[in-house]
Amino acid sequence: MSTTRFDSVHPLLEKVIDSVEKVMIGKRQIAELSLVSLLADGHVLLEDVPGVGKTMMVKAIAKSVGAKFQRIQFTPDLLPSDLTGISIYNQKESKFEFRPGPIMGNIILADEINRTSPKTQSALLEGMEDGCVTVDGETHSLGNPFFVMATQNPIEYEGTFPLPEAQMDRFMMKLHMGYPSEQEELDVLTRIEKGHPIDKVEPVIGLDEILRLKAEVLQVFVENSVRKYMVDIVRRTRNHRLVYLGASPRGALSLMKAAQAYAFYHNRDYVVPDDVKRLAPFVLSHRIILKSDAKFGGQKPEEVIKEVLEHVHVPVAKERSLR
Repeated sequence: MSTTRFDSVHPLLEKVIDSVEKVMIGKRQIAELSLVSLLADGHVLLEDVPGVGKTMMVKAIAKSVGAKFQRIQFTPDLLPSDLTGISIYNQKESKFEFRPGPIMGNIILADEINRTSPKTQSALLEGMEDGCVTVDGETHSLGNPFFVMATQNPIEYEGTFPLPEAQMDRFMMKLHMGYPSEQEELDVLTRIEKGHPIDKVEPVIGLDEILRLKAEVLQVFVENSVRKYMVDIVRRTRNHRLVYLGASPRGALSLMKAAQAYAFYHNRDYVVPDDVKRLAPFVLSHRIILKSDAKFGGQKPEEVIKEVLEHVHVPVAKERSLR
């Protein structure tokens, strides 16, 4: 993911990425996109085979920003109440008391989310969308910020439950870690030979700074022609010959919010079309469903989004001054 000639990185956010890279080797793009999603008030789905560092990526980000980290291991017998918490009657006080579940935190690792039943998966929906959960008719606010990074094994694996479309649509981005190169894998072995670097990661910024940066992201300018470019891309997915179900309006909103955060990450106060083109495959691929013949023919959603981008007119946006 290259940057344009006028791009730099916001100094505070560069400190976070540098901290994550002390743990994760060769995964800078994943760290950047995850941080962009955090700033854009979105959530991330990490899909890949076991052992490529999905869990460690989430831990490294949480420790680098000083967030309250909660890990939820999704299993077939996990119940919604195990996630959200329950109300227990206190005989001494003669009243019910709410015992919060592990969803109460800032950065939530939903580990192997597709190992549990759809009923439990759906328990995340309210929290991801509204930042609160309802237990026994009472609404409880979650952390601020509230950021879910879910991991899942490829759906072809045995014992997995594919996430429903409504759940997938709540994730701003779907990312793939990928295997490291030979040299990167050698570097991993060298780095953890005498102890894991995650144990030495300290916060480089605080949650107050994250909240301030999120507020500044909302001020990033999006020109009308760039907004129309986003809408044109999303609408084109609905009419593509290989697509059964195209991206929803929430997809267009997520694309705009992600583009604002991506521009801010690169120290700009305006969005350019290149931001949209870089982010569209990560934001939209998991929101479309291919037709059966396209799936059997080996087509992938990412390839469809790439084709869509090639056929949508790219506007010429006016550049604004740098920060």
